[in-house]
Amino acid sequence: MPNTYFEFRQFRIEQDRCAMKVGTDGVLLGAWFEMESGDSVLDIGTGTGLIALMAAQRGAGRVTAVEIDHDAALQAQENVSNSPFNDRITVTETDANALPQDISFTRIVCNPPFFQNSLKCPDGSRNTARHDDFLSYSQLVSIADRHLSKNGELSVVLPHDMSEIFKKTAISGGLCQKRECNIVTVTGKTPKRTLMTFSRNYCEPLVTTLVMCNPSGEKTADFTELIKDFYVKY
Repeated sequence: MPNTYFEFRQFRIEQDRCAMKVGTDGVLLGAWFEMESGDSVLDIGTGTGLIALMAAQRGAGRVTAVEIDHDAALQAQENVSNSPFNDRITVTETDANALPQDISFTRIVCNPPFFQNSLKCPDGSRNTARHDDFLSYSQLVSIADRHLSKNGELSVVLPHDMSEIFKKTAISGGLCQKRECNIVTVTGKTPKRTLMTFSRNYCEPLVTTLVMCNPSGEKTADFTELIKDFYVKY
């Protein structure tokens, strides 16, 4: 029987009640987005609480983790309560669209639902986590517009083939792209995921590529360097 938890260096993620389990997408985003010690972070759709916990481990001063699914919110709270960072993370069961207007954050992060107009599965919680019915790209951009501080940043991870759609939505919503990292699983393959950061301030975007494994299956030095503070085996 597989474990119902995922062990990281400084915290454990229980995930038996979450539709979406710990995955590489969340770990990549949690390790990649730029952050300074003391930052205020909003994690939208926190799920297990993974990215919120990673942000706290990296030195965030205040993390607000919101989750619309009841069971996932309870599990995220459990994971936070059992971590060394419980005094800096607040888990709230709510729709991110309903956050009070007067709250602002220096960083907003989201591993958003990425299926649009596609066939649903019978699991309602999994649909909420994977489909954009409850959080469209335009809604996410609007949330960022309302809650980002003057120099704040929004960071997301998406399937590579959805990245241009999100980019156009963000730009139409008044945001400017700052960074982009295309994730290649194996040397020579096409990108599978794209990490992106947006802010209110115009700049020339920095575009990079991260290869996770070489053809023999070994993790690359760049990938290992990015996630070494989190994965136990690196």
